[in-house]
Amino acid sequence: MKKILLLSVILAPMVFWPSVDVSAQASTIAKALAPLPARSQEGATVVSWNDDYTYEVLKEGSGQLVCYDRASEDRRGAFDVQCTNLGNLDRVAQNRRFRVESSSREEENEMISAAEAAGTRVEPVYGSLWIAMRGEDQASAGIHTTIAMPYATGASTGFPENGRGGGSFIMAGGTSAAHLMIPGR
Repeated sequence: MKKILLLSVILAPMVFWPSVDVSAQASTIAKALAPLPARSQEGATVVSWNDDYTYEVLKEGSGQLVCYDRASEDRRGAFDVQCTNLGNLDRVAQNRRFRVESSSREEENEMISAAEAAGTRVEPVYGSLWIAMRGEDQASAGIHTTIAMPYATGASTGFPENGRGGGSFIMAGGTSAAHLMIPGR
């Protein structure tokens, strides 16, 4: 009887351990998908970033959107997730490297500018969405949406280069980081 009891004590955690892993992964996936409308969540891929700027796929999607948690990065808030096009993952990896290798936002921007000048800045997919959701927690987080338009300018697109008119505008015009700002998002 003692052997059965001892065996039960040893095996019981093994039976329940996988459900804890699955539950934690489901929570991670749900958090990463939070910025997307419900209709887009099913087709989105979710990844988890490794320290070496590679990633693991947590949820394979059927569409072009990919989402991930950024809260563990230096200089990020408690809740910070982002979704973009799968084709932008190399740029995200480069962004993550710049953030890790810098000690301030200013130093990070200098690294980005140097890569831009050297022609080594990874370009985003033209027309791709970047949807970030950030705040102290999910309930209070705001959503910020932009559309990548590398090297676009106000002159080439017809959009203004500032938001004073209250509508969408081009930010960082003429660089690989040029994007259409979506007000109120």
